[in-house]
Amino acid sequence: MTRLLIINPGSTSTKVGLYENNQALWVRSVAHGEEIQQYPDLQSQLLLREQIIRTIINEENIDLESLDAIVGRGGLLHPLESGVYEVNEDMINDLESCRYGWHSSNLGGILAFQIASPLGLKAYISDPIISDEMHPLARVSGWPEIERKSIFHALNQKAVARRYAHETGIPYQEMNLIVAHLGGGISVGVHRKGRVIDVNNALNGDGPFSVERTGGLPLFSVIDLYFSGQYSPDQLKQMFVGKRPLLDVPTAAITNKM
Repeated sequence: MTRLLIINPGSTSTKVGLYENNQALWVRSVAHGEEIQQYPDLQSQLLLREQIIRTIINEENIDLESLDAIVGRGGLLHPLESGVYEVNEDMINDLESCRYGWHSSNLGGILAFQIASPLGLKAYISDPIISDEMHPLARVSGWPEIERKSIFHALNQKAVARRYAHETGIPYQEMNLIVAHLGGGISVGVHRKGRVIDVNNALNGDGPFSVERTGGLPLFSVIDLYFSGQYSPDQLKQMFVGKRPLLDVPTAAITNKM
């Protein structure tokens, strides 16, 4: 019997689940609203999310010593193929320093490691958001100096694809699928024979607009906004990703068009 605690910190929620032999015994989700904006950096969110997770552990009366391992959502690291990776000190350093960027998923490996280490357990991440299996042609953009990158909701996309494969009785490695993740950000991936060969960069502004992404914008308008002097580069990045731009659209502007 394999008993795993799963931790999934996302931009709009923190999810925790207990699994035995790939079957969920329970899953809990705590939604984050505007209050999450009070915790803008990784260290402040780390304390908040750990408190949430430990509260759930206590409420569910989990015997942590009965676990075989703890698995966290994988964050921004150097590009890796999808799969399961053991958390080590080098990975923790990259996640804590946000060497490859800041995202709430960076917390997954750190939280798993912090809870697992005192118990002598292994901590892992699975299908991190930088999972990179893109076809070389998919890396080509409309500008030679800018290469398209694979940063997307790999954990969910791979899980949904594998579940669909299991339900249909066809191995995932033999299927061709288009999989969409709809959340705080949106990613749409082309899965060919078990590999995501093309997908939009769901973190850095590529793809559809969503609750926390402006999505593709007219380039000239972005350039004019940048040089207007109204905002710093960091402010613009926060406005484009993470500041819930869709929620700033007046409701009347939407309902009047319907």
